[in-house]
Amino acid sequence: MGATGAASAVRKGHSASEAVGSITAPVMELVGLAEPAEGTSQVAATALQAEAAEASADAAAAKKPAQADQTHQAAADRKAAAAEASAKEAAERKAAEKRAAAEAAKKRAAQEAAAAKAAEAKASAEAQASRNDPVAAKAYAQGALASFGWGAGELGCLETLWHKESEWSLGATNPSSGAYGIPQALPGEKMAAAGADWQTNFQTQVDWGLDYIESRYGTPCAALDFHLANNWY
Repeated sequence: MGATGAASAVRKGHSASEAVGSITAPVMELVGLAEPAEGTSQVAATALQAEAAEASADAAAAKKPAQADQTHQAAADRKAAAAEASAKEAAERKAAEKRAAAEAAKKRAAQEAAAAKAAEAKASAEAQASRNDPVAAKAYAQGALASFGWGAGELGCLETLWHKESEWSLGATNPSSGAYGIPQALPGEKMAAAGADWQTNFQTQVDWGLDYIESRYGTPCAALDFHLANNWY
């Protein structure tokens, strides 16, 4: 079978290797015949050699499509592997972005929850402080004593002093002098130094009153002694 037969075999679905094999065997036979047998004329020998050379060229030509197919397949495999690696990298990147977004959302939610809780606590404290609540005002004053370096014994003096002055009432007003609030500041606007809400917040009034006692008398008991002697402080 010559090159025409090989090409026909490829077209009929045989593999390139089968086609090449079908060519190689006849070529080898022809090559063997290319050596002039004893008694063969020079013309016949030359014809045989030419036919053998043609068959060899046909066999080489038949190999080229097979080699081209292998090269194409290798390139396709590389392309597919690169596409797979790219897709895997993109998927991993997307997953990392989703995790980061989830963490950010979780952190933001925690911050918002903390801010809401703080705002609620502040609103509650402000609402409580805005009430005329002598018990709460005394409790707040008791907690503030230590910041001035005063012992627990000063609380009794402070309770007596401000009970005589205002009965620990947030809006207590002296009808004669106009002294205002729990510590009976005169005028009441002095307490603005401790906060703009001095008229409605017992914490602001207590803070101002304690600062006043410290700066003028040193301790609540000293202030009480002065008050008992003078009926004012």
